[in-house]
Amino acid sequence: MDVEILERIRLESDLEDLRARLRIKEGTARAERFAQLVREAQDIARPRAMFGVAYVDSKDDSSVVLDGIRFDSRVLRVNLDGTHRAFPFVITCGTELHKWAAANEDLVLHFYADQICEAALGVAQAALQRRLDEQYRPGSLSSMSPGSLPDWPLTAQRPLFALLGDPEQAIGVRLTESLLMVPAKSVSGIWFATEQSFASCQLCPRSRCHTRRAPYDGTLFESKYGTTHEGP
Repeated sequence: MDVEILERIRLESDLEDLRARLRIKEGTARAERFAQLVREAQDIARPRAMFGVAYVDSKDDSSVVLDGIRFDSRVLRVNLDGTHRAFPFVITCGTELHKWAAANEDLVLHFYADQICEAALGVAQAALQRRLDEQYRPGSLSSMSPGSLPDWPLTAQRPLFALLGDPEQAIGVRLTESLLMVPAKSVSGIWFATEQSFASCQLCPRSRCHTRRAPYDGTLFESKYGTTHEGP
């Protein structure tokens, strides 16, 4: 699978909006320190992304093979019904920001730096989505990430990274022994075209989650992903 790397991504998100969301009052000493952190971050930030176009080789009841790599997930398999390709990806804020944020020992400043890293990750993800739209015109895209559902646990990081080649060499993202990513502000997964939008949150009953992107649907798994479901 051919892999493309996006590196020249500038940290130019609406950081004033971030300041407001962090409830940092304008004109205060804390606001000035936050502005200084933003300037530091923009000087060193190198958010990156990598992706490939993987084609569906085969499917069975609860797995799908993409470019020779097997992924065990009933949900992913059903989500790829009706499409012949998918877009595996890894996106990161970058090792530079990761090290910079870790060096801030003040608890408040460390938190601000962490949120700036999160913003850089969002900028990189938006850049990658634009690239996909421009090059492949996939239409509406949804995604799944390893560890987002019991059906697709963190162990899926291994085949995903194998499919992409060497994300550590390419963009500086490595897996720990527990299969977490470093830098921490990184995200991996598979994007796919779908007529009906999908988010793993729809299948997750956890009520308290600040990253929830869609309401839980208690009937969705059985109606769409149950073993009696027949794809198109």
